[in-house]
Amino acid sequence: MSLCYYLIAILPVLTQQSEDLAKPPVNEPREPEQFLMQAPQGNPLLLSHTLQELLSKDSVQVELIPEKKGLFLKHVEYEVSSKRFKCSVYRRYNDFVVFHEMLLQKFPYRMVPALPPKRMLGADREFIESRRRALKRFINLVARHPPFSEDVLLKLFLSFSGSDVQNKLRELVQGVGDEFMTCRLATQAKDFLPADIQAQFAASRELIRNIYNSFYKLRDRAERIASRAIENASDLLIFGKELSALGSDTTPLPSWAALNNSTWGTLKQALKGLSVEFALLADKAVQQGKQEENDVVEKLNLFLDLLQSYKDLCERHEKGVLHKHQRALHKYSMMKKQMMSATVQNKEPESVEQLESRIVEQENAILTMELRNYFSLYCLHQETQLIHIYLPLTSHILGAFVNSQIQGHKEMSKVWNELKPKLSCLFVGSSNMPTPPLSPPEGNFFSN
Repeated sequence: MSLCYYLIAILPVLTQQSEDLAKPPVNEPREPEQFLMQAPQGNPLLLSHTLQELLSKDSVQVELIPEKKGLFLKHVEYEVSSKRFKCSVYRRYNDFVVFHEMLLQKFPYRMVPALPPKRMLGADREFIESRRRALKRFINLVARHPPFSEDVLLKLFLSFSGSDVQNKLRELVQGVGDEFMTCRLATQAKDFLPADIQAQFAASRELIRNIYNSFYKLRDRAERIASRAIENASDLLIFGKELSALGSDTTPLPSWAALNNSTWGTLKQALKGLSVEFALLADKAVQQGKQEENDVVEKLNLFLDLLQSYKDLCERHEKGVLHKHQRALHKYSMMKKQMMSATVQNKEPESVEQLESRIVEQENAILTMELRNYFSLYCLHQETQLIHIYLPLTSHILGAFVNSQIQGHKEMSKVWNELKPKLSCLFVGSSNMPTPPLSPPEGNFFSN
């Protein structure tokens, strides 16, 4: 199935599923200016951003700056340029790692995109370029994420030009606490959640898993299409070179073929000149393949990175705060049983008081875990909305793919048409009359 057909097939499904996103009832708003997320009047849970607003928050470029020490490449630096902050800074991969760690520490209930893998021994240029692209996608997703975009961590990472950026990032987070501790809405998050939030969470998770699987297949097909264009360019170039080699052949013509000497010389001259057009065709094919890599494959990778960060967030919710909450409840239940047993057995007052104190501490821990659980669900609800805000990117990708195909075929068609008249001399015999036609007659070429 072609990429274009596949996109058209799933787009109505994704649009309908996006419209089914729940709209929960909420209580009266509490000072919206305190909230981290921008929200419409009366509902701090809902996001008001459009895709264009998110994309216009910033555009960050990441370019390679290899640093050589001696004869060997020791490490790679990146020039990170922010359009929003109007500055460029130099960052190494480990700087990105610390920045990523601090984001997760401060925003454990938000979608923090994953980083590409650390450099391996013997990493080639292809790996380094692939990682540069992944780092660019990462920083742009972070720079356009509503809470992250307004946080001091991002500003420091994109604008601080000192040499100790890693320590500066750690200092910003040290002793501050995560988003639950700093957001004034955290303890009230439950009031804004719908009663069936758990069911909505399960449904959203399943939907986004399906969307991820579809976009993964789209990306795979887009990569193959772009690769085929580049492979086609290589074949066209080799084809032209072989024609040129044939036209440049200096092997003497045998005496028994002397009657056709002028014909072979004319053919060789014509064949030799065709290599220019085939080189131009190869260049057009490469341009089309590269354009599809940048405008189609990279946009698909960007959206896949976002979807993967949502899947990772869901796992953190289940394995993190939800699991801790369940463990705290289990521990509390065991303490209550011990308390009942101690009361029945008339144990020492001191041991009973210690047990009571531990139960009170555990009750407080359970309350905190419960509040964190609701705040995590609150953030998940908003992050789900963010995924749906990004869904119209599908039409951008489809448009880029169609435009690339139209432009590529148009430019190559022009070169083919310019090449066609140059073939006429190939079919001129000794009587200077065309011999075979330039194209086979209608019907089966091999028919009798």
